Amino acid sequence: MMSLVESGPGVFAPLLAGALLPLIRLTGIMLVDVATFVLAIGALLVVRVPQPPVTEEGRQGQGNLLREAAYGFQYIFKRPSLLGLQLVFLGGNLMAGLGFVVMAPMVLARTGNDERTFGLVQSAGALGGLVGGIVISAWGGPKRRVHGVLLGWVLSCLLGQVLLGYGRGLPLWVPAALLGSLFNPLINSSNQAIWQAKVAPDVQGRVFTARGLIAWITQPISPLIAGPLADLVLEPAMRQGGGLSGTFGRLVGTGPGAGMALWLMLTGILGTLVGLGGYAFPVVRNAEDILPDHQAAVRG
Repeated sequence: MMSLVESGPGVFAPLLAGALLPLIRLTGIMLVDVATFVLAIGALLVVRVPQPPVTEEGRQGQGNLLREAAYGFQYIFKRPSLLGLQLVFLGGNLMAGLGFVVMAPMVLARTGNDERTFGLVQSAGALGGLVGGIVISAWGGPKRRVHGVLLGWVLSCLLGQVLLGYGRGLPLWVPAALLGSLFNPLINSSNQAIWQAKVAPDVQGRVFTARGLIAWITQPISPLIAGPLADLVLEPAMRQGGGLSGTFGRLVGTGPGAGMALWLMLTGILGTLVGLGGYAFPVVRNAEDILPDHQAAVRG
């Protein structure tokens, strides 16, 4: 259901904004944007969030702000299975981030700055997340959640990222964008189910915050690596007669956007290997068996 909330606006918001722009102009759209934030915050103010019972783990993590902030990391690092799962996300997010940083400029470069084509690719990606959320909500995901995480990464990177780089127009870009996002709800819901089952509710806030930091620390790093590498190395090398054009020209073509397409394919392949690599480590592959559910731990 969270995937529906996250992906739905990506499908409908651009269409609505385009329709409203001539009527209320950019200032009106920004006011609507601010109003939606006020509405969201107002909803939180009236929602009662029940506090879970304090467990022994929760008592161990109590203290000042610094101690409680550090406890989330300590909790994860003491449990190799949780740490392994999060390292899979760290590696997967790094490869996805490095690749998708150049997706927009690649599409625009290969289409002569055709904004309509780029919009269709973006909408296809949002639609994939929306469809994936509906499917997971109806299905519930695999019984072995770890398969949803690892195979989800494999399928998302292979059918999404690699195919995006290989394609040279809408016939491949649209299905690739859709498939790349289609498996995101499977990955995220499976991972969330594991963590919610294994981590006691009264420490989930601290642990999940640390988990999020580990997973998304790659976001500010990816543009710093991918942008200069694409502009200064790969794009010149994939021009006609460039150093890599003879080797990879038949695969992704040459000219504007070819270097970024090659980079998308390479990072997609590496992301696929991250998902497959998780199966090589028993602490990750058997995480659901190794870690007791927090209810079982309380009863014990």
